[in-house]
Amino acid sequence: MRILIVYHSDYGNTEKMAQAMAAGAKAVLAKADIILKQSGDTVPGDLVAADVILFGTPVHMGSMAWQMKKLIDECGKLWMENALDGKIGGVFVTGGGFGGAGGGVELTMASLYSHFLEQGMVVVGFPKDSSGYADGGLQWGPYARTNNHEGMPEGITEAQLVAARSYGAHVVEIAEKLLRD
Repeated sequence: MRILIVYHSDYGNTEKMAQAMAAGAKAVLAKADIILKQSGDTVPGDLVAADVILFGTPVHMGSMAWQMKKLIDECGKLWMENALDGKIGGVFVTGGGFGGAGGGVELTMASLYSHFLEQGMVVVGFPKDSSGYADGGLQWGPYARTNNHEGMPEGITEAQLVAARSYGAHVVEIAEKLLRD
């Protein structure tokens, strides 16, 4: 199984989540081919070559980072070719905004899923009984609020990384079931 984890990271927090997702996936399927790539280094062909695609981004003013949107826009031809149809997808985000999850987290996740669904992909949610869910999870996937209540950077917590590892493992478990058939 080839797992592609594509992310953009401003301060290293989203990258830490990407690494945790990879660790969770590897714990379930040690022989998996796991590739972590920055969005700016990713080309549409990388997505075509993957069985599982995970996208991660910080929230910028209630939406994904422009670097992720640029990659998504570059994948328009894949939609015309049905090249991602049936692939497994999941998302994760970091956000420093105000509010319990950080402003715009759910909107950003829904926007990323919208792209995956437009491409005909199968998306994987995050069950509430998963490890770390209470500290860094939403039904959409894992998230990390990285600023304090004054809006100052605090970084990512170990509890949030537990959620990311748990989700990485969950996505691979679901992918194994779906790709087996």
